[in-house]
Amino acid sequence: MLVMTTFEVEGCQIMEYRGIVRGVIVRAPTIMQGFWGALKNLFGGNIGSYSLMCEQARKFAYDLMIEHARQVGANAVIGMRYDSSQISAGGVSGTEVLCYGTAVIVDWKKK
Repeated sequence: MLVMTTFEVEGCQIMEYRGIVRGVIVRAPTIMQGFWGALKNLFGGNIGSYSLMCEQARKFAYDLMIEHARQVGANAVIGMRYDSSQISAGGVSGTEVLCYGTAVIVDWKKK
């Protein structure tokens, strides 16, 4: 599946638009990630365990978006973007990661 951040595919013609596709996940840090993150917060620096958690969340959201695109019969996604926000409820907090774009059918031979 071809995924582009642009809204056209160089050398190809978009034959059909299948609509918006998305993947969303909410991740919370583990107890150990929270512990090491709190220590890093005191001394400063990159919080590697949080970076890893965020990267895993982005990958999972991306994979869900690809799965959604396949479900609607697309062979490409254009205009792909990520968005994220913090969620907190009842003392529990997490990071929501949304990956979205427009599912299309591309003719690889035409332009």
